[in-house]
Amino acid sequence: MTLYMDVHIGLAAMSLPEAEDAHALDLAVEAKYGVHFIGGWVSDAGGQAFCLMEAPSPEAAAAVHREAHGMVADYILEISEAMVDGFLGGSPTTASGLRLLPDESRTDGATRTVLFTDMENSTKFTQEFGDDRYVDLLGVHDSVIRQALTTHGGREVKHTGDGVMASFVSASRAVESAMAIQRGFVEQGARPGASPIKVRIGLSTGEPVLVGASDLFGATVQLAARVCAHAKPRQILASSAVYDVCLGKNLPFQERGAVELRGFPEPIRVYEVAW
Repeated sequence: MTLYMDVHIGLAAMSLPEAEDAHALDLAVEAKYGVHFIGGWVSDAGGQAFCLMEAPSPEAAAAVHREAHGMVADYILEISEAMVDGFLGGSPTTASGLRLLPDESRTDGATRTVLFTDMENSTKFTQEFGDDRYVDLLGVHDSVIRQALTTHGGREVKHTGDGVMASFVSASRAVESAMAIQRGFVEQGARPGASPIKVRIGLSTGEPVLVGASDLFGATVQLAARVCAHAKPRQILASSAVYDVCLGKNLPFQERGAVELRGFPEPIRVYEVAW
């Protein structure tokens, strides 16, 4: 089965005991839909909650909430275990499987542009040249990306092992940072004895959920990751929201049509940035 997290925004104030009662109702009917609820998180001031489950489909996960108590999520995202650790600070800890999020973890409603990078053939490089060479290559990779983020006002949210997730207040500066990253790797690869590094880059703009002081979660983050995965090596792809926000900025966008992205029910229109 697939790991999913659903996101509830704008809930009425809900205490942890009330959330545990709702969770118990989910557990009572989950088998009917082939779903296994693992746990979740609820804000101590109310307003948002996250439920973690294994399910055969998003529709099956939603059906459990609908029958159990009627509190259907605003959206449901397919995720990995690493995303749970990175975005919400680890696994649920209470006996019921629920965890209380402090009030400062509530979304601030700010629009941000999320950038993901992904290095091509990182696993193959490690297998061919060993861990030590890969660590050296990763150091060069990180240096190029972090220099571009610093120059263009980006904030590194997390390192994914062979890439970086970053956020920007300005969409245009996020695009400029992506262009600087690609140019930086071309310059790096031209140096004598250098191992060329090729990365994919994906961008999305929206209102991600702010968890804690710095971590981001939500559809905007998931879309940026999926757009990145769809890109080719040395390509920058952006969602239509990035393009719309950057109108009038004289940036080199080229429309690439609507594409099917895993986890999104409708095709997403994407734009390539010619760097």
